[in-house]
Amino acid sequence: MFTGIVEESGEILGRERTADGLRLRIGANDVATGLEHGQSISVSGTCLTVERYEGGEWFEVFLATETVERTYLGALEEGDAVNLERAMPADGRFDGHVVQGHVDAVATITAIESVEEDWFFEFELPDGYDRYVVEKGSITLDGISLTVADLDDERGRVTAAIIPTTYELTTLSTKSVGDPIHLEVDVLAKYVERLLESRFE
Repeated sequence: MFTGIVEESGEILGRERTADGLRLRIGANDVATGLEHGQSISVSGTCLTVERYEGGEWFEVFLATETVERTYLGALEEGDAVNLERAMPADGRFDGHVVQGHVDAVATITAIESVEEDWFFEFELPDGYDRYVVEKGSITLDGISLTVADLDDERGRVTAAIIPTTYELTTLSTKSVGDPIHLEVDVLAKYVERLLESRFE
């Protein structure tokens, strides 16, 4: 489990296509220190498993075909930046919200606006996902725990306010209108929906 508090931005150092998917080598400093084989790590909101690593320098992860098809990670090139977060320890501080690292869909950035020191990012949600989003609720975008500042149900769009620290420490500072972004809705909303469906059936 993750919290959506990005620890560091990493860099794609290499990519290798295989018959079963894609292997990525990602450069990192703090996050690559103290890793272990088989450890879970969030790469721009996608939960992956550490295969190989060089402490304090890089680590490698494998993306199965389903992961490549469900995310935009397969389109990344060497030099591209990604958000990184290690799994939360059982006795760790919980600063964000419950993030599984299971990407639901890929959303699209439709607007970026700078207002004084803050930034406002608007995202177009894929069909059917707006029902899991509420104003002032939590949403995960590229592995970042964010609060919904505004929800436009008719247009299926969500706006999130980004503070300077989040903008500077994550890949949001490299994003442009039209770019894809990983979406994970609040898992609690999906559980509630499932329970209510069973009850009314």
